[in-house]
Amino acid sequence: VGCRVLEPDTPQFGNFVKVPAGPAAKIIGLIYDVRVNDDPSVRQLILSGELAPETVRDQRENRLVPIEISVLVVGYQRGDSYIHSLPPQPPISLDALENCTADEILRFTERLNYLRLILKAGQISADELIVASLSQAAMVRAPEIQRAFLIKAGQEIARLLSADLMRLDGILQQLRLLTSYE
Repeated sequence: VGCRVLEPDTPQFGNFVKVPAGPAAKIIGLIYDVRVNDDPSVRQLILSGELAPETVRDQRENRLVPIEISVLVVGYQRGDSYIHSLPPQPPISLDALENCTADEILRFTERLNYLRLILKAGQISADELIVASLSQAAMVRAPEIQRAFLIKAGQEIARLLSADLMRLDGILQQLRLLTSYE
């Protein structure tokens, strides 16, 4: 997914995001990478010598900054239901990417089946992505139930990683840090 500039509300690692998938459906994903790619025209400007402030401002405000956001699809919404599996059709590369609302995150994470999709994903920081997504999911809950939610999540991760105790321990250690800050 591409975007124009890094705004203050640009999605960050572990954020729940959505893209439309028809009139009554949305694809739900997690940001796992944000890259600002090299821009040859900026390199030429830098090599040309001193940059006037208006040139810098023009580059920041009016040029397409080559930013690539990578999203792991973890489910989709059809009507009022959330399904924790890959959608029937993938998103189109120029679909509008938006942060999920607190209510959407709350409803999507009522069940934790999406965690298995993260664990099965190759070549991403899956363990850190799980912790980041659970941190965000806990923050949209009332303070008095955040710890209980993270404990429930830890139990689900323990079930999924029962054969990989070293990996399980690493994730649980990170979750334990989250519960100590709340």
